[in-house]
Amino acid sequence: MVHRGPTCFAVMNVYPYSTGHLMVLPRRAVAELGELAMDEHEELWSTVRDAVVAVQTALKPGGVNVGLNIGRAAGAGIPDHLHVHVVPRWSGDTNFTTTVANIRVLPEPLKDSWARIREAWPT
Repeated sequence: MVHRGPTCFAVMNVYPYSTGHLMVLPRRAVAELGELAMDEHEELWSTVRDAVVAVQTALKPGGVNVGLNIGRAAGAGIPDHLHVHVVPRWSGDTNFTTTVANIRVLPEPLKDSWARIREAWPT
């Protein structure tokens, strides 16, 4: 858990695409954006904004991907609980290893990334 708000929270992805990969979720399990109450909607996107700021401050990536996979056909691993991915990116951070060997190479342990991002989280 990186951040906990009244209706939403942010966590480190246990199976990250890259160092610092976060997921922002509403506390209430909903499958679609349209199912969010207005307070959940507003907090979800403000938490995504804060997550991007924290990742940029803590890790200094070259860019950040922000995205959702809504529904199984779109690639949602947990189709009944909407979540927004915040993925730090660096030039050259992708290669054949993930595709060929089905592994990911991370330069630091998750707990270290968590500590850096948590310290950089906007107050």
